[in-house]
Amino acid sequence: MSPCAPERAAADGHGDQPAGPARDRRDGGSGQTDRIVIEVAAESAGERIDRYLAGALSRPRNRIQQLLRGGMVDVAGKPAKPSLRLEGGERIVVLDCGAAEREEQELSAEPGRLEILYVDEHLVVIDKPAGLVVHPGAGHPAGTLCNRLVAQFPELRHVGHPRRPGIVHRLDVGTSGVMVVARTEAAYQSLVRQFAARRVGKVYLALCYGRTPSHGVIERPIGRDPGRRTRMAVRAGARPARSEYRRLAVSELVPASALRVRLHTGRTHQIRVHLEAIGHPLLGDEQYGGRRHRGVRSPEARRVIVGLQRPALHAWALALRHPVGGRPLEYLAPLPADLVGAWSELGGGGLDDRGVIDQARQGMGLGIGGEGGDGGEPVSARGEG
Repeated sequence: MSPCAPERAAADGHGDQPAGPARDRRDGGSGQTDRIVIEVAAESAGERIDRYLAGALSRPRNRIQQLLRGGMVDVAGKPAKPSLRLEGGERIVVLDCGAAEREEQELSAEPGRLEILYVDEHLVVIDKPAGLVVHPGAGHPAGTLCNRLVAQFPELRHVGHPRRPGIVHRLDVGTSGVMVVARTEAAYQSLVRQFAARRVGKVYLALCYGRTPSHGVIERPIGRDPGRRTRMAVRAGARPARSEYRRLAVSELVPASALRVRLHTGRTHQIRVHLEAIGHPLLGDEQYGGRRHRGVRSPEARRVIVGLQRPALHAWALALRHPVGGRPLEYLAPLPADLVGAWSELGGGGLDDRGVIDQARQGMGLGIGGEGGDGGEPVSARGEG
């Protein structure tokens, strides 16, 4: 793909991303160009422009640097260098010369089941099942959530990026739960801005090894693992990350905890990395939990954990403002049968109690008009989980 065709979305998991890019189209036949205009939030002061734009435009950092070195990014009317530190409040203009290429990348419509929690003319809220990839990418050219979405909502083809229509955040393939998708360009821009400003509240259910404290806050910076590039890791000097959790229940068959987790930032794999860092990786998470299940004494418990075949993580609740009118909205994605069943088999209880459901709602409203945690991730950052 040309570096002149940045793919845009703002986040989950699945982040501290710039305010929503606005697109200014200028027709010119085969020479058609687009301008992407971004207003930098004050919270992003001090961040390098190349890193900032990599998140805002959902593109690899090296491609963003190519755009910058090619003079295709202006700040305050002047070409910017990759090393420029933002002050907050700037207006960034990115010349996007890949319009024709994006048209060629338009994805196909494919029928498939969608669990719709809410829909109106501006947005659709879905409950994504574990195992479903959100959008096409390396190794997944089709069979994604986006393919199903354009089959049921054809107008999405004109919203956002053609390969990720309507997508403003995402979840990892192994993470289930609630996602919001924009159906109009105006809704897209509004939702992108809400995620970028951390005004979207998201709460997760996590099942992890060991008995955690009753509650806690994890503040550890997260960056790419230099030794294993498919992983993220806690690293000094990396991007700040903050997760807040409360224990809901413990199991009897094996030391394990059910947690309600709220994110104040949205780094790649943030929940998975943070829980591993405090010694409580997710059940079923081979990437971050390794072969920890081998140390479980009970053969029955080992069977249950191995049988999960995915990280025990569910995007449980989401709170945001409607893109038209601004009324507050809250949605709960029912707990998935595989996690509820595994927890029950491990001797845990309470996940279907009314009080636990109310726990999912707690803290959601803090994201509406305040310092809401962005549970999603920018697409470029591989999604939340």
